[in-house]
Amino acid sequence: MSSLVAYEDSESEDESLEQTKEGPPAAVQTGFCEQNQEVRVCNSSEVTLSTHSFTPDPGSVLGHHGSSSSAPQLHSQLHSCFDWERKYYSDVRAQEKQFRYTTDPLSSHATQGKISAPQTLPHKASFSDGLKPEKRHHSVPSVVRPYIPKRQRLATSVETADPKYSAEQVPGNQTRASQILSEVSPRVKPYLAHKPGAAGIPRRLLMSLGGHQGPVNTVQWCPVPHLSHLLLSASMDKTFKVWDGAESGRCLRVYTCHSGAVRDACWTPCGRHLLTGSFDNSAVITDVETGQQVVKLDNQFKVMCVVLHPSNPEVFLCGGYSSVVKAWDSRSCKVVKAYKAGIQQTLDILFLRGGVNFITSSDCVSRDSADRTLVAWDYETTAKVSNQIYQERYTCPSLALHPLEESFVAQTNGNYVAVFSSQQPYRMNKRRRYEGHKVEGYAVQCEFSLDGTILASGSSTGSAHFYDYHNARSLHTLHAHNHPCLGVSQHPVLPATAATCDWAGEIKVWH
Repeated sequence: MSSLVAYEDSESEDESLEQTKEGPPAAVQTGFCEQNQEVRVCNSSEVTLSTHSFTPDPGSVLGHHGSSSSAPQLHSQLHSCFDWERKYYSDVRAQEKQFRYTTDPLSSHATQGKISAPQTLPHKASFSDGLKPEKRHHSVPSVVRPYIPKRQRLATSVETADPKYSAEQVPGNQTRASQILSEVSPRVKPYLAHKPGAAGIPRRLLMSLGGHQGPVNTVQWCPVPHLSHLLLSASMDKTFKVWDGAESGRCLRVYTCHSGAVRDACWTPCGRHLLTGSFDNSAVITDVETGQQVVKLDNQFKVMCVVLHPSNPEVFLCGGYSSVVKAWDSRSCKVVKAYKAGIQQTLDILFLRGGVNFITSSDCVSRDSADRTLVAWDYETTAKVSNQIYQERYTCPSLALHPLEESFVAQTNGNYVAVFSSQQPYRMNKRRRYEGHKVEGYAVQCEFSLDGTILASGSSTGSAHFYDYHNARSLHTLHAHNHPCLGVSQHPVLPATAATCDWAGEIKVWH
């Protein structure tokens, strides 16, 4: 009777194993549908027994023991077998839990509130492996990198190309580079629908922009009217920057594509690129938005000045510590023309109206300097048109073209600005000169207002001087800086607004 009870107990436990193997009807099982699957991940996070799990045969057990007196021994063997299987599947369940934790970050967003995606558990040796070892499952890598589109990868590489001066990390509460050309300043917008009026004289400080670690050689407003709130600055600290100079005063972008001091910089007519020349012997065209180098050209000499051709912006001239002025084509990246002057270095280059001729200024101050200080060139033939323009023994660090009249001016180290005709033979007007400021060897720049009525000049004393162009009378002296003021740039749209820069690296906006 005891053997009969033992047989019924073992049969009931075997039936329970069969029920566990089949699972309840309402249970949802997920996993890879393979014939010899060992482990299935269920909705209740339980692991069911496989079809190859060991199930003792009651008949064989009774036959082996041969008598009813061995029922307790049968119970102990059955329970030890079940304990062994429980221990194994508890280990599998623990591995499954750990595997889920490693894969949740990749699939949690797609399986919130639902059954997790099919996952293969790491392989663990079991007694069923001995039956069919060729059916073992391969483990899935715990780290899978998601796909990133190419456009997003390129955008990320641009923003992180220089982490020291990225668009978010540069001091001054800077904005992202992609917003530089997409916004119109509210201060400039009311003036865009009207024709610019008469130029005015700034008298009050609007903002002070700090951030350069060396002298600022030049400042220039963007020539495009709806982007005219952007202010470009080039410094001896090897960087050039774009600022919001009309409203917030934030530094919008820092460009670090030069390994030497940036001596000159200017906007392209479209306002989307910047042309810079540096002491690292290179001239670079840079994209304003992305900060990427469009073109980088090696001049084999330190670049002092760069200027775009007025009718063909793809061509620009470079001058510097060389007796040759080179004309580059940014499309082919080749020198298309060379102008040999036989001088030590070129200080500035100015294209005359139409781009047929241009003027170069040199630092030659020898006894016969009358034929080398200012030279007029024919752009197409590379021949000298005139070398008897300026007869006095002063160097001219900067040149400026009048926007309306046929004349240009030259800043001289004689502490005055001279006026010349832009038509041959380029005579100097000896009855008109603009005096009152000091140059004293600094590269002090001068610039006309948009209507040509006001001529502005910096000074080695730190002041900004404004002159009436037609009668050479001093209109106003602005005590702008404590260090030499190297440049004054008048705003092309906003009336009575100008930017100044000094030798200490400070930029100020006046209105």
